[in-house]
Amino acid sequence: MNFIFISPTFPDCYRHFCMRLRANGVNVLGIGDTPYDQLHPQLRDALGEYYRVGSMEDYDQMLRAVAYFTFKYGKIDFLESNNEYWLEQDARLRQDFHITSGLMPETLYAMKHKSAMKAFYEKAGVPTARWHLLNGDKAAARAFARTVGYPMMAKPDSGVGAVGNVTIRNDADLERLLHTDLDTAYLLEEYVPGVVSAFDGIVNSKGEILFCASHITPVSIMEMVHNRGPMYYYVPAEVAPDLRKAGEAVLKSFGVKRRSFHLEFFRLTEAKAGLGEAGDVVGLEVNMRPAGGYTPDMMNYSQSADYYQLWADMICFDEARHTYDGPHSECLYVGRWDGHPYRHGHEEICRRYGAQLKDSGVLQGILHGSMGDNFYILNAASVAEREEMTRFLLEE
Repeated sequence: MNFIFISPTFPDCYRHFCMRLRANGVNVLGIGDTPYDQLHPQLRDALGEYYRVGSMEDYDQMLRAVAYFTFKYGKIDFLESNNEYWLEQDARLRQDFHITSGLMPETLYAMKHKSAMKAFYEKAGVPTARWHLLNGDKAAARAFARTVGYPMMAKPDSGVGAVGNVTIRNDADLERLLHTDLDTAYLLEEYVPGVVSAFDGIVNSKGEILFCASHITPVSIMEMVHNRGPMYYYVPAEVAPDLRKAGEAVLKSFGVKRRSFHLEFFRLTEAKAGLGEAGDVVGLEVNMRPAGGYTPDMMNYSQSADYYQLWADMICFDEARHTYDGPHSECLYVGRWDGHPYRHGHEEICRRYGAQLKDSGVLQGILHGSMGDNFYILNAASVAEREEMTRFLLEE
């Protein structure tokens, strides 16, 4: 099997996907813009060959790289980046080289555009926030604001995470947005009072879930990123049954097959007319790739699993060839900001939590500033212990 892995160096943990594929007997071919001598040694060992391009944004360079591998190794069975930023380019390359094992441009559209997702949530029976796609009709946008009230959210129709999201709190904010020369399509959404709860996992070619877990973000991502507020989220020991039910319905509605998925929902913190009662699950958006950052590692720590191996087994065998029967636990991520007067230093944290501290370090690249300046990942035996850890690490 020939597998082209796009941008295997980011995030750094993605080398594990390549390593597990190689262990399964796959010829893994990498394309990226990182110099070869800067690749992690484990990644170099996993790759059958690496093709460096000057810019991954230049489609002609990417096209030539795939053409080279096709000429040298024959039919390419898979091409994937597992990265939200490159999904559309991945699909275009698959189409141009007749690689039929992944998403094509026409099927990816509804999975990338928030406005197009709404119909699939409706088909799944999962409610979503009311919305309005900005199209130059200022009167229609004002009418929508009068209908749903403030605050509202303004979001890029096709975007990654909270990038570009704006809170519209009043008429002045709305007018400012309506008179801004936006460089991408935006939509308005009614505000949903809730906690972001994700359903993450891997499905095979039959749409069967081979692995799933969840992660919960109690604080608004926008608050964490824009205001350098408390940065933390966690993987619970078990997936809530209602969240899994909603996630399975959405996967079926979209027809998701043979890939990782990251589905975001709100769990309402108060009743909202037209959406549900406090505690109900409401659809937010879908992402057809693994959860970002260190979340795959956190799911491994929480579920005593190997997400990367399960994914590689799905690719190679269309089933899970490995089983994981270890204990489940809570897994916490805490990001800390430089310049904040935290009460407890690194050495104290290490002494206090010992083996429960699974990883820590300084964040680099795009993760720096969006997930903190440095981070800690810890396992907790209970919800109460996880909450105590959160207080301890964030106390100032």
